[in-house]
Amino acid sequence: MVKTKKIFLLAAVLSVQLSFAQFAKIVDKDGYVNIRENADAKSKIIGRINSDEIVYIFEPDEADKEWLNVDTKGKTGGYIHNSRVKYIESYDAVPSTEKSGNKIIFKSGDIKVDILSEKFNYKENKKHFSSSHMGDQQQEDQYKGQQIWGTDGTVPQTHYKSITVQMNGKTLQIPAKEIENLFNIDNEATHCYFDKINDTLYIEMNNSDGAGAYVGLFIIEKGKYKGKMLTLPF
Repeated sequence: MVKTKKIFLLAAVLSVQLSFAQFAKIVDKDGYVNIRENADAKSKIIGRINSDEIVYIFEPDEADKEWLNVDTKGKTGGYIHNSRVKYIESYDAVPSTEKSGNKIIFKSGDIKVDILSEKFNYKENKKHFSSSHMGDQQQEDQYKGQQIWGTDGTVPQTHYKSITVQMNGKTLQIPAKEIENLFNIDNEATHCYFDKINDTLYIEMNNSDGAGAYVGLFIIEKGKYKGKMLTLPF
């Protein structure tokens, strides 16, 4: 009875975890999945996503959890069936072995991830900020020509100093240009997952808060940096 209760509680916890918005990979034997305009198999097809592509899944509708509202590369899409995705958080977690101030280290086997953040010197870097206008509308501010993430119009407090990955006997750093416009870092909300079958490491982050909150996923495949996805979690 006690064992059964523990299993039930574990299942409930996993169900709650997977109900939250999160990143996922498209997995479909046909090589792609159709995006529907509405949460219905008969709804109009408005696009498609190829297998292995990364999407962001918003929290499912309590009334119909079979259909998932997806964000593809920062642009809100439509709906896909839940049988066509594999959540990134379902892969093996790489545990954190050290957390101290602005540093966090993840390590498992031959995989090691060092993430360093630091206080952002706004005065020294103010010259790199800019804003643009289109007609009467002001577009989002930019930093070194890229969209700013995490500030909601306020002065950035922290930023990434470096993200270093050791994997398959190789060491690589996430390119500076890939992290220089990401601000207000929360290392406590950062996690790593490893897909053994495809030899792919995922670094998932949830930074800033309130209206400035954003989520990101860095992808390292077979020891090589493959890119990232950034989006808003709401």
